[in-house]
Amino acid sequence: MIRGVIGIKRGMSGIFTADGKYIPVTVVEVDPCVVTQIKRKATDGYDALQIGSGAAEAKRFTKPLQGHFRKAGGNCYRTLKEFSVTDPDSYQVGQSVSIELFKIGERVEVSGKSKGRGYSGVIKRHGFHGGKDTHGSHSHRVPGSIGCSAWPAKVIKGKKLPGQYGNDRKTIRNLEIVDIRDGDNLILLKGAVPGSTNAVVEIKKALYEK
Repeated sequence: MIRGVIGIKRGMSGIFTADGKYIPVTVVEVDPCVVTQIKRKATDGYDALQIGSGAAEAKRFTKPLQGHFRKAGGNCYRTLKEFSVTDPDSYQVGQSVSIELFKIGERVEVSGKSKGRGYSGVIKRHGFHGGKDTHGSHSHRVPGSIGCSAWPAKVIKGKKLPGQYGNDRKTIRNLEIVDIRDGDNLILLKGAVPGSTNAVVEIKKALYEK
């Protein structure tokens, strides 16, 4: 069985359970994904399926990619991802993979690219408290002293400092599937997932559940 599918984050909402409890959920749309390539341990060194999602015009792709898609049936896809599979021989090129892979109550992990926030300071990037606002303080949002005196007389690698924040691949594990709406191809996940609205995410079966 393939481990995951490609989805589009449509935004956040909330639902009420039967006992009146409110649960914040992220709505992810999962259109049927198509197998575009099968990788086997004998030829590629590992077992996996390459799947595509989001139909697109052939003219938007390079000639090598167009040839790759022709081998997979001719349709072109905006997003290509690889997912591990236990038995690649049970799938065929052109076969569809849908949300029927999952069930309500199951735990999954979701990967995506977080929102880009540009060059940010230590308060926004790392959650520093900042300096005093009164008593003549001139140190409000700066990181402060970062030196190490006479030894080791250098800034330790990995020191939390200002820099690029966001626009990075993140994975959130052990998210619960609250509801699956087959008619609309929607999965409702408890909590938040990385990325902005309409961002591409990967939904995978959790390897280890809490």
